[in-house]
Amino acid sequence: MKQYIFTILFTAAVTLSLSWAVWRLSLKYKLYPGIRERDVHKTPTPRLGGVAMFLGVVAAFAVSSQHPYFAIFWVDPAPVYAILAATLLIVLVGVADDLWDLDWMIKLGAQFLAAGIIAWFGQLQIFSLPIGGLIIGSSWVSFTLTVFSIVVVMNAVNFIDGLDGLVAGVCLIANVVFFAYSYILVRDTGSSTYFNLASFIAAVLIGACIGFLPLNWSPAKLFMGDSGALMLGLLMACSAIAITGQLEPAVLDPEGFGRSQLLGAFIPILLPVVVVLLPLLDFGLAVVRRMAAGKSPFSPDRKHLHHRMLDMGHTDRDAVLIFYAWTAVFSLAVLLMYIGTRENWIGQYWIGVAFAFVGAAACLVVTLLPTWRRKPAVLAPSDDTPTLEAAR
Repeated sequence: MKQYIFTILFTAAVTLSLSWAVWRLSLKYKLYPGIRERDVHKTPTPRLGGVAMFLGVVAAFAVSSQHPYFAIFWVDPAPVYAILAATLLIVLVGVADDLWDLDWMIKLGAQFLAAGIIAWFGQLQIFSLPIGGLIIGSSWVSFTLTVFSIVVVMNAVNFIDGLDGLVAGVCLIANVVFFAYSYILVRDTGSSTYFNLASFIAAVLIGACIGFLPLNWSPAKLFMGDSGALMLGLLMACSAIAITGQLEPAVLDPEGFGRSQLLGAFIPILLPVVVVLLPLLDFGLAVVRRMAAGKSPFSPDRKHLHHRMLDMGHTDRDAVLIFYAWTAVFSLAVLLMYIGTRENWIGQYWIGVAFAFVGAAACLVVTLLPTWRRKPAVLAPSDDTPTLEAAR
């Protein structure tokens, strides 16, 4: 665990230093676009924070290559190199889009190419699903499922990037939970070491988000842009696939732990989805909304979940904190279900279910509070409205 903590702190320090440098250089050379109609901020702000985050991630990987504890995933470095190459591609395309606003087809093509690099050259694919021992027999089905999963998560994370600190904070919470999950899962599967690629990527992303948040917190001095949001989505998808999609289904035999077979089979694949539940929900609603209107699913608008929160009456910061709360409640609830079934707690997974219901109820109250506070407007009588005195 000490090595993971070191990785988090090192990545955070490098990202923070580089974020400050990128911010200063962006202001000096005016590397920021104008304000768009859908933007919430009112002052032109640099969007190249993703560059600093990427360099922080690369620095962490470089240090890990010299660290004996992380040698296990450097024995065959193909997956690591494929991930870094794909991340570099997506960051370069994201930077170009942040500066010059690329066509959505170019961005989508680059996303599929990046996902293809990971699945083909890195051989990082979804080979099995921990659902009743399901193994994907076809290599092409595995490849296609992997590519589409990565692209969907990338866009889901990118779609919620609209408020100061929103993406960085949501991804920070999600990766903390996923790191705990992967760490426990590796222990439960009887591995000889706790060091693995999935947990390392989660730790690196935790550090990158911590290092970037000080400059991105409201009022933000620096945005991560498409380069940062797409990178976070890509790496989060990779960490989930690296552990969940490659587990032997027999290792997760529910009956071997005396737990509910249905729940036990679904949790290992449910939690990686739940940690990005809000981004996935926003992405799905946006696609349906835009296609129903006859538009491209990637055409921008001002109807994302965070925009709706602002329209309800929340301030920017309150909306962000509420998003944090929703993310924490659902991801922690599923993690508690998993831990409960593994540790044979009293009540087992019902502890997580109860936490989910109570947490969701509290979040719902806070979310809807501004609408309940609104009072119907009292119309003043017009000149033509007879008053009580006139009626008399």
